[in-house]
Formats: sequence, structure tokens, C-alpha cells
Amino acid sequence: MKDVYLDANATTPVLPAAAKAALETMEDLFGNPSSSHVAGLRARSILTKARAAALDVLGAKSGRIVFTSGATEAIQTAILSAMCDIRGRKQDPQTEGTGKRYCLFGATEHKAVPQALRHWCEILEMPHEIVEIPVDQKGLLDLNFISEYAAQTDLVCTMAVNNETGVFQDLSQVEKAFRPLNPKALWLVDAVQAVGKQELDLQGLSIDYAPASGHKLYAPKGIGLLYVREGAPFKPLMAGGGQESGARGGTENLPGVAAIHAVFEALKEGVFNEHDVMVDYRDRLMESLKSAFPKIVFNTPFENAVPTTINFAVEGLSSKEILDLFDAADVRVSSGSACGSALVGSYVLEAMGLPKWRSDGAIRLSFGPLIAEVEVQLACQRVAAAGLALRNSCLIVREEEAPPTSPVTGLIQLKRDSMCTWIYLDAETKSAVIIDPFLELADRIEVTIRCQGCRILAILDTHMHVDHESPRVELIERYSDLLAPGARTEDPLGWPVPSGSVLVGSGESAPTMAFGDDQVIARVELPGHTVVGCAYLLGTPKEGALSPKQVELAFTGDTVLMGGIGRTDFGSSSMEALYHSLKGLPALLGPATVICPTHDYHNGFATTLSSERNGNCFLRRLLAEKDPMSLEEFSREKPILDHGIDDEASSELVCGNISASSRYQTSLNIAPGDRREFFNEHQGAIIVDVREPHEFGFAQDWLDLGLCEAPLNVPLTRFAGYLQSLLGQHEDQSAVEIICLCRSGTRSERAAEMLQRCGFENSWSLMGGLALSGSVFDETVALGMEMEYAI
Repeated sequence: MKDVYLDANATTPVLPAAAKAALETMEDLFGNPSSSHVAGLRARSILTKARAAALDVLGAKSGRIVFTSGATEAIQTAILSAMCDIRGRKQDPQTEGTGKRYCLFGATEHKAVPQALRHWCEILEMPHEIVEIPVDQKGLLDLNFISEYAAQTDLVCTMAVNNETGVFQDLSQVEKAFRPLNPKALWLVDAVQAVGKQELDLQGLSIDYAPASGHKLYAPKGIGLLYVREGAPFKPLMAGGGQESGARGGTENLPGVAAIHAVFEALKEGVFNEHDVMVDYRDRLMESLKSAFPKIVFNTPFENAVPTTINFAVEGLSSKEILDLFDAADVRVSSGSACGSALVGSYVLEAMGLPKWRSDGAIRLSFGPLIAEVEVQLACQRVAAAGLALRNSCLIVREEEAPPTSPVTGLIQLKRDSMCTWIYLDAETKSAVIIDPFLELADRIEVTIRCQGCRILAILDTHMHVDHESPRVELIERYSDLLAPGARTEDPLGWPVPSGSVLVGSGESAPTMAFGDDQVIARVELPGHTVVGCAYLLGTPKEGALSPKQVELAFTGDTVLMGGIGRTDFGSSSMEALYHSLKGLPALLGPATVICPTHDYHNGFATTLSSERNGNCFLRRLLAEKDPMSLEEFSREKPILDHGIDDEASSELVCGNISASSRYQTSLNIAPGDRREFFNEHQGAIIVDVREPHEFGFAQDWLDLGLCEAPLNVPLTRFAGYLQSLLGQHEDQSAVEIICLCRSGTRSERAAEMLQRCGFENSWSLMGGLALSGSVFDETVALGMEMEYAI
């Protein structure tokens, strides 16, 4: 088995019996159900039997089953039917009042429901207010809230089982909350995630509409149904042709109907796992997750949820990091609803009142009721391998005292939104320096330092922040057992007592702190964005001097940003000081110096002075050798730049007027179908896999990709350091060819853009990444792996 598929709430594989039934209708029983000849009658019989089976599975003795293209169409049809009926009613002022009328929906409802409510209210010009029913921390509907609105409510929309958390509602209690107070209210219950996972009894409830979907339960995509209670109002969404007894125009999807009928028959025959078996499978998966991720928190309240869904978050890890890790281990999970996967955070978990980190970091693991024992065993093994991979790459601290599996020397970039914290490590001396710490990254910083077994020489800020206090003092206390002597200091930016000084390119003497065997970090004053500001220059001095060519990394705070320069409209800013700071940069930084800013607003990661000159016309004019911008011109034009900053458009204070980086002329992407030919034509190219080490450590069939050997692994978190090594080794950057790879092509494209921007114009990304190229998982390799960085 290659994949372990644990995203069944998004879709499921097709049941073999369902595929067989669909194929049979396409090859043999292909008649049109509306035809009166024998082929048509046989086709119509399939529809009749499928309707009866659907009613049986839903626990309904009567009512209409309308086959649709899926649950979304079924929801649209139900809401249209309800709203048309409500629109035609004459309101009784004595029993229903004369005030506002409402449509209620659960706060954790699938987005298809509230969006359909608003859609049809607008089209039908309905005056109803669409109101969200709140839920508690377990995801259960507020029944008192429903009762308060009941008398003035015309439509109630709830769901049987939530698609993100697996939480089920007690439908009998929901009914009691509104039905005695309003017998006329119509009721829609989304049964998509309930069918096959819990017993349904629509006959015993006053549910008017219940949509269901085929592909959530081992039928093909493109088939769904709507249950309509006998006597409930109905209005076709599609008219014409008279199919479905006039309920839905258009020839029926007979293969889809035959397939979903086969699934219903399998349900009745006991082919699906019993509830107790699924509970056991869930518990085993939970135990493997807890073992792999010690800081795991489960968002699913299991006492009120079906056993097939596990929603969780891991403190300190983003949902994307876990998704990438699981994908590398060939375990398919999701970060929430497949229909909302592009959204940040989970509105379901937010409605439940869970902390933001649990919503933003949520992972949904879901399996279907046909999952096999061997799949669960394999899933548990791969989850264990994923946990080991995180320990080996220092994203989880090992419980036992042990040296790091992958000791790191060099630069690590930690990011949260636009915030960048930089950690420079030396494995030989077990030393670390932290530059521009953010509280949001404090856990990750600590895990990295502890896992690497380093002591902290200094925690440095490049400037005094305007919108927040630096967490440096707080972190000094938090990391107290990790501090080297001298890390505690009274300096407002954290600068320790200097160990020496060097002559920098400007001709001035700069204080230094020693790092490693021969490197130093020099402090150079760089005010302007804020009055108190500096840059830290890292390099290896010669004969007491740190010339621009010897400066490898420059931590410039918000003075220079990718695509912009720091703003100067704060009370603590100085426009004149920024002018002189920027003018002095060419004397400090060389062509191979990589600039590491405090903020990264467009995923540029790092930059060079040459790159910023080329892409920023304002900076280019300021630093021009001939007729450069004067202080008077700078003072006149800089406020105009700052005025263009829209702080309201961002969730954080923007520290400069940033232009999104434009695409370079060289084509970035290599189409998956062209990869073998492209690799053959560029055999001298450097191949770089930019995934994180915990992903790269899982085996990959590089030969299948068209490579003779594994590529370098240079994760994006360490790409700034790799860029510096490339710049230092290759003066003629046009002669270097670099091909970047990752899981999906997104990260590799960013890496290739960064390389092109910094002069390596012959840089490309494999479009679609490894996901479109196949992978082979080797259990023994994953469980015993020792991952190594390329740099």
C-alpha cells in the first residue's frame, strides 16, 4: 500500500460494488428512464429500487427522494423550496406577530447552507434576517437560543454531523426547542456526514429536508439526493423535461444512481464496520498521535462525535507544517473542510470558542466506515515515523537526553506571518545568537535551541519597536537555563559587553562579539526607522577589519525590506537619520552579503543590496553614483511613500511601503511532463529540494523523477544562508543553473523567485512538485532515518 488515506470527510474511494453497478448501467442497462420501451423500463427500475433503499437507510417510511448532482444542489433545492413557500404565506399577526422574520442556521454549518440562504433571500427579495445559532465549546447548538427565536422563525437549518469535528446534534432535542412553539417552521437537516456513520430516524422526526452526498460514502462524485418529507413544500431548482416526476429537469445520472444504490445495499447487508470497531480504530489512531506529538490537543469532543473524525492541533506547529509532514509520509489528511481549504483558520472551531492557535493549526483526520485493520496499523506506523521525523529535525524536543541527530551550523529563519526571527548557530561550540525575537515564535526558538544543545550568547533586537515591547527581557527569563554568561545585559537592544572591535567598510570602528572559532558579529548604528536602531554584520574579519566582501549576513531590522524601506512617520522616527543610514549601506555591505530583515511581507525571505537597488527605484536613486537623491529630495518624497501605507488593510502594523515583487522574465516553472527532458538538458544544474528535513527524510523515488541521485536538501528556513554561500562561490551568477523542488511546487517557486531576484536568473521550479511525480515510502528508512542538512 502506498497511500494511507485519512481524509474521508472530503471524499472516499468508490466501493467496488458501486463501480461495478455504475459500469453495468453504462455498458448494459444504459436505457433512458423516461423511455417506454424495455430498456427504459429496466433503467427506471434502477431508480425505483434506489429510492426505496435510500428511504430505508434514512429511516423514513415515506417521503420523496430526488436524485441530484450532489449535496450542494440538494441544499439549494431545499432552501429554494422552503423560501418559495414562505414567500407565499399570509402571516397571522395573532400567532406569528408582525415583527422581523428569521431563518436560523447553526454556526458550525457547512458554508453551503448560509450562502444558499443569503442567495435565495436576495433573489426572492425576502425580508428575513439570517441568524447564526451559537454553539458551545463542544459544538452543540444553543437550544435556548433556538427557542427564543422560534415563534418568528420560518426556516431552521441544522446538521446531523459536523464535517470538521464529527460532532453530532441530538436532533430530537433540537426539534423540541422550536417545534412546539412554531409548528409551521420548516426544518432542513444536513445528513451528509451522518449517513453510514450513525443510525438515522427521519420518520420519527419532523424533518422536512435532508440532503446527502454519494462521494462522502463510497459512491462516485456527481450523485447526491434530497429527502423531502411527505407534505413538505417543494419547488424544482431545474425545470424542463419532467424527469424525477417533475422534481428535477434533465436526464437522470443513472450510473451514479446505480452506484449509490449499491452502497445503500452494502450498508443494509452489514458490509460496513460496526460502531464499536470504528471506536477502537479511532482510539488506536489517537494513541499514536499522542505518542508522536506530545503537545497535541484534540478539538473533537469525542463523547459527542462520530468515531470516524479526529480534529486536533499541535502547539508550536502550524497546520501546513503537519500537512506537509504527513504528505511526505504518504498519509493524507486535511486542515479542515475541503470546500474551505483555502481559508485561514476554521470558522467551526472559532464558533466553538477555541483559541486561535487551535483553529489556525487544526488538522482533520477522518476515515470511512469501510477502513480496514491493515490501514489502521499502517497509519499508526506512519504517524510514529512522522513524530520521529520531527524530533530528528528539532521541531519536537526529544524526551531523552541525546545529542541532536542533525547538528546545525548556520542561519535559521523562523517566520510567523510577516515576522522574522533569525537564529545563528555553531554546532562546534554549541553557541547560538537570536536576532529580532517575536513572542509568537518563542516556543519554536526554545525547541530549536534545546534540541541543538546550544547556549545562547545573546538575544538581540535591531531596533526599538513602535507597536509592541520587545519580548527580549521576557525570553531572557524564560530561557535562563540556556543563557551563556554575558547574555544578560542592560543594553536596550540586548548587546553584550563587546569582546573586541573591527574596522568596518565605512572606516569606523565597530564593537564586536565573538562567535564560533573565527567569526564575529559587529554592531553598526543604523537609526532612522526608529531613533534607536542598528545593524548586526556577521563575517570573518581579516587583520582587524570587516570589509564589505567579508560581511556574509546583515541583520538590518526594518531599515531595508524586500521591495521597500522602513517608514519614518512614527514619533520615534528620524527621516534625516534614515537617509544617512541608507546612504552608508554600500560602504558596509558587499555583493555577496545577504540582508536579513525583521519583516517579510511577500515571502521574499531574504535579499541583497543589489537586488533592492534593481527592484526599488526610490532606493536606486538614493544610492546612485551619479546625481544621487539629496536629503532635501528625500525629505520631500519619503512622506509621500509613507502616506501610501494602509495599516487598516493588514492585521499588523506595516513597517514600510512595500511593493510586491514582480515576476522575472525568465520562466520559473518546469511542467511535470517536461521534467525528464529538462533534467537531461540541464545535467550540470544544482538540484535543490526546499522541503524541511522532516519531510525530506522520507524516501523518494528520485530515479522515477528523472534524477540519478538525491538532490541537496536546503529547506526554506535555511535558504537565506544557502543564498549567501551561492553568492560567495559564484561571482558569475548567470553561469549557474538551479532547479528547485518541493511537495506541491509552491515553496520551490518562491525559492526560484528569490534566486532570480538575487541574480541567479537561470533558476527554475518543478511545477506541481513531487505530488505530481509519484513517491515511494520505505517504512524501514523512515523509522530509522538520520536526516542531514545539505549545508
